[in-house]
Amino acid sequence: MLRHGVQKADLFASFVVFLVALPLCVGVAVASGVPAELGLVTGIVGGLVVGVLPGSSLQVSGPAAGLTVLVHEAVQRYGVTALGVLVLAAGLVQLGLGALRLGRWFRAVSAAVVHGMLAGIGLVLVAGQVYALGDVGAPEGGLGKFAGLVSLPGRVDPVALSVGGATMVVLVVWGRWRRGARLVPAPLVAVALAAGVTWVFDLEVRRLRVQGLWDAVRVPEAADLGRLTEVGVIGTVVAFALIASAESLFSAAAVDRLHDGRRTDYDRELMAQGVGNAVCGVLGALPMTAVIVRSAANLRAGARTKASRVLHGVWLLLFAAVVPGVLEVIPVAALAGLLVYAGCKLVPVREVRTLWRGHRGEVVVLGVTAGAIVVGNLFEGVLVGLALAVAKTAWEISHVHVETEDRGDAGLVVRVLGHATFLRLPKLLDALDALPLDREVRLELGGLRHVDHACAAALEGWAAAREQRVAQAERAERLRAG
Repeated sequence: MLRHGVQKADLFASFVVFLVALPLCVGVAVASGVPAELGLVTGIVGGLVVGVLPGSSLQVSGPAAGLTVLVHEAVQRYGVTALGVLVLAAGLVQLGLGALRLGRWFRAVSAAVVHGMLAGIGLVLVAGQVYALGDVGAPEGGLGKFAGLVSLPGRVDPVALSVGGATMVVLVVWGRWRRGARLVPAPLVAVALAAGVTWVFDLEVRRLRVQGLWDAVRVPEAADLGRLTEVGVIGTVVAFALIASAESLFSAAAVDRLHDGRRTDYDRELMAQGVGNAVCGVLGALPMTAVIVRSAANLRAGARTKASRVLHGVWLLLFAAVVPGVLEVIPVAALAGLLVYAGCKLVPVREVRTLWRGHRGEVVVLGVTAGAIVVGNLFEGVLVGLALAVAKTAWEISHVHVETEDRGDAGLVVRVLGHATFLRLPKLLDALDALPLDREVRLELGGLRHVDHACAAALEGWAAAREQRVAQAERAERLRAG
């Protein structure tokens, strides 16, 4: 039994997290192209299922803006009826990764790729939700969304745009009032005010449509499971699993820095997320991740144990079961404003400035990753970023340096230092070929930390070729002297 003070702190924190999660669950679902109730289902599972499992005790799970772009692409390609089996399979993949104790390896991903992924997601999310701000349908694809912005001003509904713009203003202003934001989260205040104003003045804007929690749930059927044999579906499942896992574990690392309690067990957390996504898949709901916004709100509100995140799921369930009709007064433009604000927060402006001062190569990786996501899709963009990061790292660590010491009559001592890889082979051979043929050369390789096969073979070939060239030069010299 928990102490009374801890129970009170967790109870208050759970209500704060519920107030943060409610508009975000709904907004992420709408932006993903699925019924709003499915976002609430994922939030409920994140609290009631993942909340009780071991892993990270204070971070909170639910539908995340970071997966919105990927889910929307999947829904457009395979239909909302296939979402459940995609999420179920992704959850099983996460369970397998956790059982194989691969959770800790997600921390080895380049920070530039992570920031680039978030930046690309944020840019595409913002570009898509700008249309919803004006009650206008968004074009398909990242490039299409950006290209369509040119003609957007003439098509927007000024009333909806005013509601969405005012929502973003409230988010910024209320969020800066720390005392008020601690009591009532800025997302709830902004969306509630937008809903109240549009309802009182009966403004003609598009509002949410609610069909009921149980009507929105759809258990995958046998025909849906058969789609797991399709190559495209398998790729989407892998993308769901890897990106959801990465976002959850990166969030866990950030949450660990915010408190002094027990650290996250990454493998257990990965398995907990896998269980949660498997349950969400059975219910046909959105995929989940650990969400830093809700987790930070949980900590700021004074949470002490995992009871707060479990209770936040209880409040979401009660709301969805008792008063779901309240959602019908929420204007879509207000949720779009909330997601535009969230998308802007995903773009790591501060991190880019820091990297630019000391690691400009990392900024290139970040920019290419984000650009590839905008031009292509999320999974392809991350793969491009990872490949570029590996290539950049291989180039940077393959430094090789040739030092020459002249010992007079004893000849030259040539020391090769660093990492001799095929990437630096031209530089190494140029330096060795420039050595004079009329001096004895002793090659020392003890300073090399690594020599790959290409360099080893090239060095052997250079030594043999030099012997031949020296012999030829000596014969030519003798012929001239004779």
